[in-house]
Amino acid sequence: MNEIEKIKRGSDGLIAPYGGELKELIIRDENQKKQLLSEIDFHHECSERNACDVELLMIGAFSPLEGFMNEDEYYSVIKNNRNKNGLLFGLPIVLDSDNPEVKEGDKVLLLFKGQSLAVLEINSKWEPDKLSEAKFCYGTNSLEHPAVKMIFHERGRFYLGGRIFGLELPKRDFPCKTPKEVRSELPPNYDVVAFQCRNPIHRAHYELFTNSLSSE
Repeated sequence: MNEIEKIKRGSDGLIAPYGGELKELIIRDENQKKQLLSEIDFHHECSERNACDVELLMIGAFSPLEGFMNEDEYYSVIKNNRNKNGLLFGLPIVLDSDNPEVKEGDKVLLLFKGQSLAVLEINSKWEPDKLSEAKFCYGTNSLEHPAVKMIFHERGRFYLGGRIFGLELPKRDFPCKTPKEVRSELPPNYDVVAFQCRNPIHRAHYELFTNSLSSE
């Protein structure tokens, strides 16, 4: 381990979370929850994709984000793959809606299959440039690409950005550990390579992460 690597590690022997701080957004104070729920202007039923994004925000998997990206961040990410602070984000993290009445300053209760997941405090609302989003993010505007098809046929007319106040996580048949839980199990002062794909790993995957682990 070189001196630069040593400096990057904290007192727990782990490197800092992306962006410098793990942002867990679930509200623990019951009085604060009641106050937020008393200020709701609109309700929004989340899609599966919305609910996943809300969950990832709440547990800190999208750290250092504290909510959905605003319009400036959205355009920065789709054109430069970085947010306004220069941090790498391959795709924008946004909430879509077809509700023309919601506006900046409103508080929206995010619902999913009978659960109240979170409160979104809107600080940005806009009609996205979906042509540019598809082209810059996926390299094509062809509807044969499943993500491009999702942008045009599944996402709503408006995007909403703003801070998230988490209430509860979606109930999952196969719950996953949070970033904080994973970090608590990592060995201190060791390099760890994490890898995920939709299929069982094959030889090319194996060579990829073993070479990454052994590289200086």
